Order: sequence, then C-alpha cells, then structure tokens
Amino acid sequence: MTLNKIMVALLVSAMGLSPAAVADSELAELRAEVDALKKQYEASSSGSTKQNKPTVYSNRFNPSIGLLLNGGYRSYTAAHGDIAGFAVGHEGHRKSEGFAIGESELAISASVDDKFYGRLTAAIVREDGEDKVELEEAYVQTLPGFGLLDGLTAKFGRAFWTFGYLNEHHLHAHDFADRPLPNRAFLNGAFNDDGAELTYVLPTQLYTELGGGIFRGDDMPFGGATGDKTQAWSAFVRVGDDIGYNQSWRVGAYRLASDAVGRFVKNEEDSNNNTEFYGHTALDAVDVRYTWAVNGNPREQELTLQGEYFWQHNDGNYKLVGEDAETNAEKAAIYTNAHATGWYLQTVYKLAPQWRVGVRYSELSPAAVPTALKTNEVLDANGHNPRSTSAMLDWTNSEFSRIRFQYNHNVLANNQSDDQFIVQYVMSIGAHGAHKY
Repeated sequence: MTLNKIMVALLVSAMGLSPAAVADSELAELRAEVDALKKQYEASSSGSTKQNKPTVYSNRFNPSIGLLLNGGYRSYTAAHGDIAGFAVGHEGHRKSEGFAIGESELAISASVDDKFYGRLTAAIVREDGEDKVELEEAYVQTLPGFGLLDGLTAKFGRAFWTFGYLNEHHLHAHDFADRPLPNRAFLNGAFNDDGAELTYVLPTQLYTELGGGIFRGDDMPFGGATGDKTQAWSAFVRVGDDIGYNQSWRVGAYRLASDAVGRFVKNEEDSNNNTEFYGHTALDAVDVRYTWAVNGNPREQELTLQGEYFWQHNDGNYKLVGEDAETNAEKAAIYTNAHATGWYLQTVYKLAPQWRVGVRYSELSPAAVPTALKTNEVLDANGHNPRSTSAMLDWTNSEFSRIRFQYNHNVLANNQSDDQFIVQYVMSIGAHGAHKY
C-alpha cells in the first residue's frame, strides 16, 4: 500500500466515514493535500546533515507561565496598625481596608538548558493609591547536569532565600492571609535581596542540609548598601527525618548578618526629623515543623505544627536626620547595643480533603531605646510587647483555587486592640509548581 493510500485511509477513518461514503472529488482533495505534505517531508529530509534537522523544534524548554490572583475584603477596628518598637517597611504594614486586590503574581520559569533553571516572579501590588509592579524573584539555579558535587546546588540573582521556614514561601502559599509579626517586623515580610546562595544536601540517612549566601545588603533587616559592595551574608543548617509512615519533622538554625548603612527609621510625630541606623545587625532564627498524615498521605487528613523564633542584635549608632540634627548634638549620634526578639507558633488541621482550620499566635519583644530617642513613637514601645492571635478556616476546591476566612486579634501599640476580619481568595491560572515542604 502506498503512502498516499495509507494517509487517505487514516484521514477518512479519523472523520468517521467509510471510503464508500466519500465522494471522488473529496478523495481527490485529500490526495492533493497528502501529496503536498509528502513533498514537504521529502524536501526537509534530503540533502546534508544540516538540512536533516527537523523544521519544528522541541518545546521542552518553553517557559511555564502562571498567574496568581489574590485579593479579598478586610475590616479593622483600629485606625492604625503600627507595631510599637519596630520600624516596619511597607510590606510589613497591614493591608488596605475594604475590598482590595492583594499581591497578585506573574511567574515564568523553565530549564534554560541541561545545566541551568531560571525563574522570574513579578508581583502586581497597589501602594499609595497606585498600581505597581515589583520584581520579587529573578534567579538562575544549577541543575544536576552542571556537574557540581551530588547534592550541591548554586542559586544566584534575586530570590526568597533560605532563612527560617516561611521566608522561602510566597505569601499565597502561607497557611494564613498575612505573615506573623516577626516576619513583618524583622524582614519587612520576606528577605529577597540580590545575591547568591549555595546549598548542600549531605548523602546521609538523616536529612541534613547545609548552606550559606552572600548578598548586596539593600533589603531589610539591613536597608542600605554603599556602592556595589557586598555586605550581607547568611549561614544555615537543617535536619529532618520521618517517624514511621505517618509523621515527619524538620528543625533548622540560621544566621543573617551585615553592616547596616543608613537603615531608615520613620518618625511618625515629625516627618522632618527621622532617624537612621549605622552599625552591625545580626538576625538569628530557629524553626521547627512537624507533620502527621495517615500513611503519609496528606490528601485526606493532615496535622501540622510549626514555629519560628527570631533574635536580632543591633550594635551601632542612631543618627538624627533633619532640621534638628544640627541644633541637637545629643541626638546626632546615639550609641545602642540592644536586641529584640520575636516568635510565632501555629497549627493547621485538614479535617476533610477540602477544609482546613488553623490557629496562630505571634509576639514581639522590642529592643531598649536610648532616652534621647523616646520622642519617636515608632521606636518607643513603652514596655509594650506587640502580640497577635489568629484563627482561620479555608476551603480548597482544587489545587488551583482557595477561599479563606480569618480573624485576628492584635494588640500592637499602647495596649489598643485591633480586631481584624479577612476574607481572601487565591486563584492560580496556568503552570503552578509544587510548594516546598
């Protein structure tokens, strides 16, 4: 049987027709189309080796594109949400009240080739009444084909770096609609400075991961780099294991340190006189996570227990910037050697495949403030420890859609309560990679 007859028979069969039911004119048209395809194939297959390359290239390296829609409704009982004792950046503040689009994301990722993987994540946010695009991640990561030691991975660019548990996760992947107080106060939400990181998973039966990185030093908790000098560094170790078939655990210890150069501290009382911090900042953290699921399968039921503890040390000078800097010498350079702490603990239980409930408590202990800076209410906590209690219920229709209801009881400044009610939706369109452990 000739190629033409085979192709015609297949086409006729695909259309659900018997050959007898096809008119001669229709068969002629089909044969003409098959002849054209045959000639095109023979032309591409003849000639040199260079000509034998297929005209349609493999799409295995085409980028995966995903869109994350995040938004909802929020209601607060307090007029302000400042965290006493901490200079919090924009990402660390509470979100807009009422109906509002949250942090929606556009993510593009792909294997560059056999040696590199790349990802870009852009967040579309609304700040000060304007829609803005923020570059959250733009990094390249080595693949096994790069030839590094087995278990060793290099990542460089901008990313949510390894520091504690939550920092590596995007906000939409969290179990609550907002981040706990320590992540907001110490990291302005998350640490995603420009830099590079090495991680090494040891070839041991007990899961053991070591790593560290070097960074520019522009992001919180540092907030300033001089020129193009690399100033910040990190180091960490994590271990974990399974307990039978139903349980698993992991603990980690981390350090992030740098010389802060002009970390800005806003004065809420007088915008003409603000404070900058110059000196050494070190932020240490430990985290723990425990999971339980029947036969290790979290699809039906799962219980997680998770917590992190942060310890920040500042050794340097607060410098007044503004009109009073020249006339108030005692405020021009005020030395401090103090530390602040914070922690959170949460548990989430999946009681059915689509329903989860969770509770979380977080608290901060601010650093002691030099007397000369007591007029700055952002720094002066007056002995108050900010704290927050949260409860949430969410419904997950599929891995691509989730609706969450959350209640927060916050006491962040001057013992003033702020009862917050949040309704959140998280919808994923397109490629959506698995979340980290």
